[in-house]
Formats: sequence, C-alpha cells, structure tokens
Amino acid sequence: MWSEWKDEFLFPPPAEVFSRLGDMASDGLLTEALANTMRLGIQGYVLSLVIGCVIGALVARVGVLRAAFGSLITGIQTMPSVAWVPWAILLFRQTDATIIFVVVLGTTPAIANGLIAGSDQVPPLLLRAGRALGARGVAAYRHVILPASLPGFVNGLKQGWAFAWRSLMAGEIISVLPGKPTIGGQLQIERGFSHADGVMAMMLVILAVGILIDALVFSTLERRVARRWGLAENG
Repeated sequence: MWSEWKDEFLFPPPAEVFSRLGDMASDGLLTEALANTMRLGIQGYVLSLVIGCVIGALVARVGVLRAAFGSLITGIQTMPSVAWVPWAILLFRQTDATIIFVVVLGTTPAIANGLIAGSDQVPPLLLRAGRALGARGVAAYRHVILPASLPGFVNGLKQGWAFAWRSLMAGEIISVLPGKPTIGGQLQIERGFSHADGVMAMMLVILAVGILIDALVFSTLERRVARRWGLAENG
C-alpha cells in the first residue's frame, strides 16, 4: 500500500480527488480560476505570436540578424520558464503583467524558431520562381515564403503552445495573484494547506486543459495544413 511508504493523507483515493474537484466546481472557484488562467494564457500567447512572427521573419531572411541573434533565440528557448519569474516579480510585482511576461519569454522563441525552420525548408526554386513573377520584399513573404513555410510554422505554433502552458503554470504557481484565483495559484494554495486531494485535482485540470487545447486546436490545425499541402492523405 502507498500508506506504507508515505502518510495516507498524501495519497488520497480518486473518489476524494474528484469530490474535491466537484466542490471547487460547485462553488464557482474552478470556473473563475480557469477563466482567469485562460485569459492570461491567451493574452500571453497572442502577444508571443505577434513578436515571434516579426522576429522569425526578420532573422529567417536577413543573414546579419541570423548570425547575431539565431543562437540567442535558441538559448532563450532552452531556459526554464521558472527562471524568469523572480525577475518578472521584481519588474511588475504580483500582477497580471508578471504572468504574461513569463509566458511571452517562454513562448516567443519557439514560435520564432518555428517560422525560421519553416522558412529554411522553402525550396530555392520556388523563391526564384516567385521573384521571376514579381514577388519581392513583402510580396515575397505574403505569396511565397509564408505559404510554403506554413507546415513547419504550424509545428512551431504547437510547440509554442506547450511552452506557453508550462510558462503560465510556472508563473501562476510562484506568483500567486492576490484576490484573483488561477489554476496554478490554486495549486500552490492547496499545497500550502497540505491538501493532497486539492493538489491532485488541480493537476488533473492542468493536464486536461493542456490535452484538450492541443487536440482541439493545434493538432487539428496541423492535420488540415498537412492535408492541404499534400503531406498527408485526405480522408
């Protein structure tokens, strides 16, 4: 039995975990926390998408920028998101901006690298054909580079979401927002009160949301792009 290794209260049975989850849902805590978390996550991800696309497009096509910042982008991507949280707290205190800042720093490099990788896979022949037809500068990005790099870019978007979700949880767990429940913050509160059932309930929510968003949004988008670009069978 688990209780022979650790105290029994640390390993509550599934019935207790789901009961605690039901209590949170019935009193509105779970709904409010989930709404706050998703709002912060979406804001951070959208901001990361804009910044990542600009950085990725510039670095992908400008050799000087790639030499100067290509390795830096990858280096930032490898940094654990939790490492940004102390600095974010110093900059923004315990506010929404702290969480969004951590999400942006954790997500932007993945999106930028996805666009860079996708751009690198564009056949040179396609670029030459585009130039011959007058697609230069912004027109080349719009009509040739971005469409051709879309499969690799979508993979970067999917990876970016994974980084965003991890960064979001890291920020919320360490920087609990006063008076504003979040999923990560509630996980930390339950841990503070040694409520193992509450901790496991929040872990289930984190796992379920991560799986659902990936399956319903990014995996679906990935399959559609793959079929549209002839990289998978239709059906």
